[in-house]
Amino acid sequence: MSVRHLDRMFQPRSVAVIGVSRRPDAVGTLVWRNLRAAGFAGPLWAVNHRPFELDGQTVFAGVDELPGPPDLAVVCTPADSVPDLVAQLGHLGTRAAIVLTAGLREGRAPDGRSLEQAMLDAARLHLLRILGPNCIGALVPGQALNASFAPGQALPGELAFVTQSGALATAMLDWAHERGIGFSHFISLGDSADVDFGDLLDMLGSDAHTRAILLYIESVKHARKFMSAARAAARNKPVVLVKAGRRPDGARAAASHTGALAGSDAVFDAAVHRAGMLRVDTLEALFDAAQTLARVRHWRGPRLAVLTNGGGAGVLAADALGSGELATLSDDTRARLDACLPPNWSRGNPVDIIGDAPPTRYLDALRVLRTAPEVDGILFMHAPTAIASPDAIAQACLPLLREADRPVLACWLGGRRVAAARALFGQHGIACYATPERAAAAWLQLRDHHAAQAALLQLPEARAALVCPDREGARALVEAALASGQEWLDELDAKRLLGAYGIPCVATERVDSVDAALAVAARIGYPVALKIVSPAILHKSDVGGVALNLADADHLRAEALRMRERVARARPDASLSGFTVQAMAVRPRAIETIVGIGSDPVFGPVLLFGEGGTAVEVRADRAIALPPLNAVLARDLIARTRVAGLLHGYRGRAPASEDAIVDVLLRLSQLASDLAPVAELDINPLLVDEQGAIALDARVRVRPAESTRDGAHLALRPYPSGLESELAIGGGTLRVRPIRPDDGERLARFYAACSPEDLRLRFFFTRREVPPSELARYCQIDYEREMAFVALDGDTLCGEARAVCDPDNDTAEFAVQVAGDWQGRGLGHALLGTLIGYLRARGTRELVGSCLETNHGMAGLAREMGFGMHGNADGTLQLRLPLQ
Repeated sequence: MSVRHLDRMFQPRSVAVIGVSRRPDAVGTLVWRNLRAAGFAGPLWAVNHRPFELDGQTVFAGVDELPGPPDLAVVCTPADSVPDLVAQLGHLGTRAAIVLTAGLREGRAPDGRSLEQAMLDAARLHLLRILGPNCIGALVPGQALNASFAPGQALPGELAFVTQSGALATAMLDWAHERGIGFSHFISLGDSADVDFGDLLDMLGSDAHTRAILLYIESVKHARKFMSAARAAARNKPVVLVKAGRRPDGARAAASHTGALAGSDAVFDAAVHRAGMLRVDTLEALFDAAQTLARVRHWRGPRLAVLTNGGGAGVLAADALGSGELATLSDDTRARLDACLPPNWSRGNPVDIIGDAPPTRYLDALRVLRTAPEVDGILFMHAPTAIASPDAIAQACLPLLREADRPVLACWLGGRRVAAARALFGQHGIACYATPERAAAAWLQLRDHHAAQAALLQLPEARAALVCPDREGARALVEAALASGQEWLDELDAKRLLGAYGIPCVATERVDSVDAALAVAARIGYPVALKIVSPAILHKSDVGGVALNLADADHLRAEALRMRERVARARPDASLSGFTVQAMAVRPRAIETIVGIGSDPVFGPVLLFGEGGTAVEVRADRAIALPPLNAVLARDLIARTRVAGLLHGYRGRAPASEDAIVDVLLRLSQLASDLAPVAELDINPLLVDEQGAIALDARVRVRPAESTRDGAHLALRPYPSGLESELAIGGGTLRVRPIRPDDGERLARFYAACSPEDLRLRFFFTRREVPPSELARYCQIDYEREMAFVALDGDTLCGEARAVCDPDNDTAEFAVQVAGDWQGRGLGHALLGTLIGYLRARGTRELVGSCLETNHGMAGLAREMGFGMHGNADGTLQLRLPLQ
């Protein structure tokens, strides 16, 4: 990921358009005139190999004749000329180009490379950034920049819109202009050979002029880069997207249930959920969501009160919401409304105050609802009547609504009669919608967004680190299967793999004859289950290859013979290599679930949980998440299924152990992180009851993997266990390791034990405690761009050193804190040294930080470690240390 030189692209001081023409409809000429019409204030140069005069300005014959290197070059020449032009521009000193030309991916250079690759190779020598090729261009109204051939200008605003579709870009620009929607940036990615969604999310996420980011996505190429940038941006501001190409999950035929997920839209949904973004289905909903998330404040919860002067409109809103999101009015609230409303008001929610409602009636009802403890938000609705003026109602209600300590949305139904009232609300920051359904959809978007954000900021419970009994044995088992050309592990090896990760499985043995099966059954005890073993048959029950509850030897022998006959009829091509015999898990009140691992071509491994059993495809009750998981994310995965309701217990049935499922999911997450060759894994069923969980059947598919170590195959970088170490200090030994998501309680105790002065020196202001949401951000770091090393004395955290790298890995900003009992003993020096070593290894160029001038301990440590120090007028010291 990199934002290097993107300032030259979107805030250029000079622009050259290469490929202008005498033809007014030529792309280069359209770009030139768009730039002039936008009022770009810097030097604007035109280039064509045949010089002429364009709009009174001389056209240069080549880039080498330009008065200087343009900050930004817009290239509109034939595809085969682009690589050489990019090389010339890079040599000249240009560091950003927008390539509008199409056909580079298909075209070939003389040496056989694609023209696109030749262009990138030429650009890379000079760190020249490229937007496109095959794009419409970019518009930045705040910079008076329209470097595009879009038909018109963009209005200035605070929304950034990034799209992969050029046709959609032009349509969207026209649509937004008609509705008065403005943009901070309007960017067409095209083929995104260089600059992609990850780069732009990093740039826009920290842009002070952008309050929300809107994306139209057709595909994602670099999953880890995208996820890291999306998570960072979504913490700062709303990120809302539409993705084309929804299709039913599992539309692709696959041998395992998790295998059917590969490339499915559900995986993309899981990625969006994990990053804290919001996905919507339509472009109209995209702008509604941006308005809602950017304007609505004071989120309290999902319970909405609908205040309306029209019963029908209220019912439409309620239907669109679903009953679960309507607040149930308390007796006290209804009594207070009785006192100020006509006798024929609805006496429920929606609160219908009758069509003749004057401003005072709206105000009286609002005063009740805005203080009702059971109401989390208010939807203000008005349908025009001949009795009350919408303008008068808007002016009367606006001050009260702006002071509300809970979210307020508005729906002004109608056209010209309510236009001024709607505009007044909008000017004062209240999100407005044209229909009850859109207002209800906006509330549900708001709910979903806050639920996703809350999930990101939940602190997992402290848990002992998962113990993998035999990680290396599991790796050896997979590698042996690959070496022998085996694609599917047989059932016994699949269960051995699960056992290596501590996942409980029913006792299973493989035999090659009926007599051997009888001997095993006698040893493990009846009743037993008998299953065929055949490399050609994965779904054994489909061919009659499974028999359950065999009570004795006679039943077992007879069933084995019948099983051979059934399989021979159903699959005469398949050879049987024996049977597996397993003890029957007698757990009559257990619930059948499915857990598994799938492999997506973009996002890599994904985890699945849902209702299991033989009807798993029919019920299709499942949820998906990206590994690695922590306990909070595992519980969220469970909660997103319908079977979760059964797990809580019903009709006298005891609740099943959710903790046991969480444990299995965490172990599968670790397996997916450790073993890149595991492409698919199904445990179906995983029986769960109050006693715990146990796997009855398992299927595992393996395939050669390019990256087998350090989680390189994952979309999210996993916990870097290889950075754990021990530190001898003060006559004892401390454990030093990267921080983990479940360190929240330890970190809370660490800060709670700090003196007020230590907290002031650390955070630059006086505080008594660090809130849970902040603790979650400190613990749930993105190891792709952040690092925090903690020192532990047993279970007590006694020091931390953390750094956040910029997207270009040029600089990292650091902080260090040591518990009072450990100060002056060298721990700060050791932790900072560990952090510096890590950053040097990752290629970070410089470590920077700041401290108060009165923080003599930090200043002394920085001086000792070789930092340069510079005093600022605000009483702080700027600290800098070159690392390379």
